[in-house]
Amino acid sequence: MSSKEFVDPQLRGLLDQFPGFTLTASTLDQMRNLLAELAKLAPSDKPPDDVSVEERLVAGREDTPDVRVLMFRPRQAKAPRPAYFHNHGGGYVMGSPEMTSDNSIALARELGCVVVSAGYRLAPETAFPGQIEDCYAALKWLHAHAEELGVDPQRIAVGGESAGAGLAAALALLARDRKEIPLIFQLLVYPMIDDRTAVRTDIPSHQGEFIWTRENNYFGWMSLLGREPGGDNVSPYAAAARARDLSGLPPAFIRVGSLDLFLEEDMNYASRLLRAGVPTELHVYPGAFHGFEGAVDADVTKRAVQSSRDALRRALYPE
Repeated sequence: MSSKEFVDPQLRGLLDQFPGFTLTASTLDQMRNLLAELAKLAPSDKPPDDVSVEERLVAGREDTPDVRVLMFRPRQAKAPRPAYFHNHGGGYVMGSPEMTSDNSIALARELGCVVVSAGYRLAPETAFPGQIEDCYAALKWLHAHAEELGVDPQRIAVGGESAGAGLAAALALLARDRKEIPLIFQLLVYPMIDDRTAVRTDIPSHQGEFIWTRENNYFGWMSLLGREPGGDNVSPYAAAARARDLSGLPPAFIRVGSLDLFLEEDMNYASRLLRAGVPTELHVYPGAFHGFEGAVDADVTKRAVQSSRDALRRALYPE
């Protein structure tokens, strides 16, 4: 029985446009190609006059390949500007920085910040820790070249959506532990942060029925870890919810839909951050599923997107 009755009425049309899919080794390339084609349809193929878009290759960590990044810079904002380091979603197995170019341009324009979006290597071709090390190398480059890029090195935030938010949460942990890059904020949009969700059997059926399902989640974690998810000794830099100590992390903003498979892991993470003394804002949107922002005109989408931008603005421009 479908849980569509629980979906916000303004979001139901999106489910009709994008029927469910199941990720497997044989369908992965097809889904990657579909996402790439959708990214090409974005109007940001012709950047506006007030935001420059530039591709850079950043040296990877040690003997790993260079990391491709897209950088979005407002032309009129006065340097040094704050920066938002972004990681795209896609379950660790799909996606690219181009997928969210429209949002990156909007953030650069509206917030006057530099947005750097990382094109990290994907699983299963590259397993953990390839992804997090790619992102860390690009983040470290941003911090080290802040003056050249017109960035304030003391005002860098990290964030992303889904797997990208999982990487952002892991980056916050890694930056804290390596003590090389000060971060001021983490913007986590329905973060994919706990591999144990992939093997749970007690999750209500209405959570994870749409878009990012239990089957897809299992495939994503299996691809990233290279082994069965949910076992012992999973690194917190792969699954941030595995971290035992969350103290000393930058303030966090987390938002997730009530029908998202990640609802409980995200709520639990927010609770643990608060218990560790980390200022944390949590938003749960009733009737919303994973990736619901595809319904751009829905009221719930407008509220969710605005809440994220407002939180990032407050972090980048503290009073």
